[in-house]
Amino acid sequence: MAFIKINKQNFFHNLNQIALKTGSKEKIAIVLKDNAYGHGLELMARLASEFGIQQAVVRKRCEAKKIETYFKNVLVLGDNILKDENIIYTINTLEDIATAEQGAKVELKVDTGMHRNGISMYELEVALASIKKQGLELVGVMTHFRSADVLSSELFWQQKNFESVKAKVDKAGYKNVRFHSHNSATLLRTKSFSEDMVRVGIATYGYNELPQLFDGTDLKPILSLHAKRVSSRKLKAGERVGYSGDFIAQDDMTISTYDLGYGDGWCRGDTNKAFTTAQNLPILGRVSMDFISLESEQEEICVMTDARDAAKQLGTISYEIMTALHRDIERQII
Repeated sequence: MAFIKINKQNFFHNLNQIALKTGSKEKIAIVLKDNAYGHGLELMARLASEFGIQQAVVRKRCEAKKIETYFKNVLVLGDNILKDENIIYTINTLEDIATAEQGAKVELKVDTGMHRNGISMYELEVALASIKKQGLELVGVMTHFRSADVLSSELFWQQKNFESVKAKVDKAGYKNVRFHSHNSATLLRTKSFSEDMVRVGIATYGYNELPQLFDGTDLKPILSLHAKRVSSRKLKAGERVGYSGDFIAQDDMTISTYDLGYGDGWCRGDTNKAFTTAQNLPILGRVSMDFISLESEQEEICVMTDARDAAKQLGTISYEIMTALHRDIERQII
């Protein structure tokens, strides 16, 4: 099977760049949901802990249980709310409060304009009262920005909304509550970070998705994708390769099959526009479930070193390229 290399030095470089923005690595909560954006959940948790990161964010309780020993606490973004010493659960609706286990540690998500998850700002007082009545421990209050990565005033509108949320929480008598709203894009464009925590995902993995007109932060991709040779054969001019024979050899050539396909999470793409690998080798014909064909006799080839460049070729985004990679692909730390 294909394999992935994780560059530890680049990862630590990225975390250091983020710590320079927050002023402290203690304020960083690394987002490890969806198999750490395809990088490997437990592997990245271990490396983050080694760097000194004390907080993590995941999607489900099952993810949190796998990595909780590495962190001071883990925030679960969406699951049944249970009492747990190290795991904090997100409240997304008023119904979540009613079904939460008494004594559970929770964070209240408030919808300040994204209109995806979180209680309405108009429900805030009711939610705070219900949390107290249900016997829940309110650890934090958060929101999520919908347009932090675009040049518009929407970020500032949502930030203003969140400031009013903070004031209402304080007025309700809640103390020692952490507030956080910054994701990677918000942090990278801010000049002065002042919140209690940042939920940072894509930036830790080496990508700044902001338009170039914003000040750049030096980040380095940490994931590269590789494949191993399965077999080689010589083609004569006019012979065709793969399903439907979409590729036709123009001259005599030697091609090899490599062990990567859409079964491994690699995008099938458009056969009319061949994907070109990091070694400048175009994929010949269609991507199969388990194989690609290239004009090469190398034992190993590098398919991708930069998910953003790959995404541009395949008409998608770097997030999809990375999170699609199968969990069973071997991941090696270099």
